[in-house]
Amino acid sequence: MIEGWRWFGPLDGITLPEVAQTGAGAVVTALHEIPSGEVWSVEAIQARKALIAEAGLGLEWLVVESLPVHDDIKRGDGDLKPLFANYRQSLSNLAECGINVICYNFMPVLDWTRTTLDAPVRGGGTALRFDAARMAAFELHMVGREASADSYPDDVVIRATSWFEGSSEADRAKLLSSIMAGLPGAYDRYSVVELKDALAAYDGIGRAELRENYYRFLQEVIPAASDLGVRMCVHPDDPPRDLLGLPRIVSTSEDVAWVMQAVPERANGLTLCSGSLGAHPQNDVPTIASMNSERIHFAHLRNVSKEADGSFQEAAHLEGDTDMPALVGVLLDEERRRISEGISDARIVWRPDHGHELGSDIGRGTHPGYPLNGRMRGLAEIRGVITGLRALEPA
Repeated sequence: MIEGWRWFGPLDGITLPEVAQTGAGAVVTALHEIPSGEVWSVEAIQARKALIAEAGLGLEWLVVESLPVHDDIKRGDGDLKPLFANYRQSLSNLAECGINVICYNFMPVLDWTRTTLDAPVRGGGTALRFDAARMAAFELHMVGREASADSYPDDVVIRATSWFEGSSEADRAKLLSSIMAGLPGAYDRYSVVELKDALAAYDGIGRAELRENYYRFLQEVIPAASDLGVRMCVHPDDPPRDLLGLPRIVSTSEDVAWVMQAVPERANGLTLCSGSLGAHPQNDVPTIASMNSERIHFAHLRNVSKEADGSFQEAAHLEGDTDMPALVGVLLDEERRRISEGISDARIVWRPDHGHELGSDIGRGTHPGYPLNGRMRGLAEIRGVITGLRALEPA
């Protein structure tokens, strides 16, 4: 397994020398400054590669995270031929530059979503948190979606109303900012009014319609990816539940199976995100990994602790609800199988994800969920798990 590190390029408060100090060698990044739907040119890709290589630290850009799917494609809205052509051209340009693993998602409007970016943890650190009552307060009382009450337990709705009635304008502004924080890089954040407009554009699009639009995307893109030797890796929904009336269709074991079967080619693969899948109460993450191991081309390893009302919080990488050694064992077994069969791209890039802010991370202003010390702790812990499991392998 290849140790990776997500780096936001020139937008990142963490420097390439600091990335190298973690011991990771594979850079996971994207051209966040290019608007969704536009072509990533060879020149732009090569410039980012050169920026990494010229640091002289032995780092290499191996994974794109992510090449975004335009919302018009997710909605099935208008003439999509130019957007599909642009996406395929970006894949071609990335392959020409030697980058063949592409992470993407099919979440409508929002990317990963949390309600709190600084939930306290032992010793004064902080963690990302999704609080069901605060999300319900946002949906019901700030966005004004009364229908959202049906998607939360009654006690959560009561607590949501209580929180909203006791909140200040500053509290509500902080909640909006936290929910918007999952949009990466230079993407615009929405105000409440702008978010309502974005949601309105999805009126009439339910689970079946979004699946149909996703199926078309796969049909348009995967054959080209296969021809190019590119591995597309869908990232599961985060959190794995409908939000704001928008369906989420890559949340469960059954959803993942549907994606893999929709276009049954190795190029149609999975980003195994243990935290996203692990936040769903019915998901057994090591089992999902085992069932889809041949199609896992990239992994996010992190852990969450779930609560009965649907809330969850980022846990330390070896704590939380997912058996991390068991999951890592599945990935190592799959990698060993590929090597034994002579598969050229046998090794799986993985990265620590959504670390706690610890020590000097506090106040540094790095991207939420992407501090230096917290992720380095996770990297070191999982590196230890990998080393221990390899020591147990038969000679």
